[in-house]
This record gives sequence, structure tokens and C-alpha cells, in this order.
Amino acid sequence: MSTIKRPEEINHDRRSFLRNAAMTLAAAELVAIGSAHAQSSQTSPAQVPPIKPGTNTSFGSLKQIDAGLLNVGYAEAGPANGPAVVLLHGWPYDIHSFVDVAPLLASAGYRVIIPHLRGYGTTRFLSSATFRNAQQSAVALDIIALMDALKIQTATVAGFDWGARTADAMATLWSERCKAIVSVSGYLISSPAGNQVPLPPEPAFLFWYQYYFATPVGKAGYAKYLDQFNKFIWHQASPKWNFDDATYDRTAASFNNPDHVDIVMHDYRWRLGLADGERKYDDLEKRLAALPPITVPTITIEGDANGAIHAPSAAYRNRFSGKYEYRLIAGGVGHNLPQEAPQAFAQAIVDVDSY
Repeated sequence: MSTIKRPEEINHDRRSFLRNAAMTLAAAELVAIGSAHAQSSQTSPAQVPPIKPGTNTSFGSLKQIDAGLLNVGYAEAGPANGPAVVLLHGWPYDIHSFVDVAPLLASAGYRVIIPHLRGYGTTRFLSSATFRNAQQSAVALDIIALMDALKIQTATVAGFDWGARTADAMATLWSERCKAIVSVSGYLISSPAGNQVPLPPEPAFLFWYQYYFATPVGKAGYAKYLDQFNKFIWHQASPKWNFDDATYDRTAASFNNPDHVDIVMHDYRWRLGLADGERKYDDLEKRLAALPPITVPTITIEGDANGAIHAPSAAYRNRFSGKYEYRLIAGGVGHNLPQEAPQAFAQAIVDVDSY
């Protein structure tokens, strides 16, 4: 079972202050929690039961709905009238990253929505003329459109990799739609201009695939060796995760989407300033490029064996100005944290929802 380490971040002066003002702060905290959580401020969050990763292998039948520019394929679990949770995957993964998380949340009473992002699974563009764009604001707007189509006004949004970046962008651009977020690896908003700063050799090495994708041969190589390529990334990003072929193959089916290669290429090329975005997203990207703080309640979470490049938690702490907690998940947990440590990921969602 994974364990959670919570680093102490309170200094001596604040501890002294808390001792002197304990009664005042306790009362204020109860008022704040009571206004944020409509049920009970007197009870602790439910404890998610343990689950062995890989217990579940499918979601059953997927649903499809037109939302914004897309016909979105998504899985749904839990009661239709439960508080909404949206779970967002990254690259090169899909909704199966949450195959054990979703039933845990459903059993706790949440309505859980797990969409395939643009370029994955059964999600399709409604028009062949739509530019195959993967810049961060466009993907975030996809999820807002999905929430609108499903008549979900607010949700707790949780994700990793592209999904964490999308959750961060949603909480920045549409904070009123995000009750709270869980973001693996912290604050992932960036900009093409910001990404022009050269990296030292070691982190640059971990980004090798981005530079490969910047070339015509990289795009051709990704298309030709799609399964081998993405399986290699799984091993690099989660070096201690002993997944089997069946686990990989269930996700790999999602890469057969006709837009997958174009979406992946545009994402990484746009980040490096090598591919243009669309002018209609310029205002949103300008706001994101300022790297504004995220004000909604947040838990950032990290695996202790994440082989993908990621910043230390102290580097992004000041990007979160609301109620905040950082959790390190021990036990050889890599980049695909929800699939490798589903209990810890689900518990973070339940906990941040109580904030």
C-alpha cells in the first residue's frame, strides 16, 4: 500500500502565533470550511478503502456527447446527482489510468466523468476543417465545454501530465467552475516564450522526445513505431511500475485515434514555439503566460519514482494561494500516479473536496 508523506511547512514564528490565537483561528476555520462544504464541517473526509492496482480492467460501455468542437468519448461512474469529479489523463495514456480510481470515488458518492482528451480513444472532432490544436487553453476549453454539455456547473478536477496542466489552466481561467483540483507534479502551466530558457543537460535529456517530435523524422517515427514508442515512455516515466502487456494494450487502443499523431506533434511543437496556435485563444494564453496563482483549494501530489521531468515541490509552492497541501506518494510510484497508486489519488480527491 502506498504511504503519504506530508512535509512540515510551518515555521517557528507561525507555531507561536497559532498557540496564541488558537481559539480565534479554530473558529474562523470552521466558518470557512462550513461555507466551502455544504454538508458537515464537523466530520473528517471519508477514508478511501485500500485497493490493489489493476483490480479493475474496464469501464464498460463508453458514452459519447457533442461538446464544443468535439464529440467526446467518456466513461461515467457513480450517482448522477453526486458531486462531480472530472479525471483527466495525459500522454501517452488514456482513461484507463483511472480504472481503479473511478469505482473508489463512485462508492463514496461522487459522479465521476473520465473523458478521452482530443486525439485519444473515441473522441473525435466534429469538423474535418478544425485545426488539430493541442495548446493548453484549447484543451482546457474542451473540458469546460464537456461540463456545459453534461450540465455540470462545478467539479473537482484531477489529473496528471496533460491532465494536470489542463486542471491548472481551468482553475486559472475558470476558477468558478472548479471546486478544487488535484494536480500531479504541481503547477504545469507554461508558455512558448517561457520555454525558450535553455535547460541544463540532465533535464534536457529527459525531454528528448520533445526535440525528436520537432523534426519531420520524429513525426514519421512516432507514427511508424507508435506502440513501441509509447511503451518505452511508460518505462522511462515509471521505472518501477511492473505493468503487463494487457495493461498497456488496453490503453494503446486509444492511440489509434485518427488525430492522435497530429495532436501529439502540435502539443510539443507549440510548447517549444515551433508551431503556431490559433488567434482565438490568444487572450487566454496571454493570461496563462503570466503564470497567475491558482486560488482554488489544491492538493499537489507526486510519486517518489517519477521518471518524467518534474520540478521540486518548493519551486511551485507560491503558485497556489488558496488552501493547499503537497503529498509525496512512496513505494516506487511513477508518473502514471492514479493507475499506480489509485487509493492515494482517490484519497487526495476526497480530501481536497472537503476543503
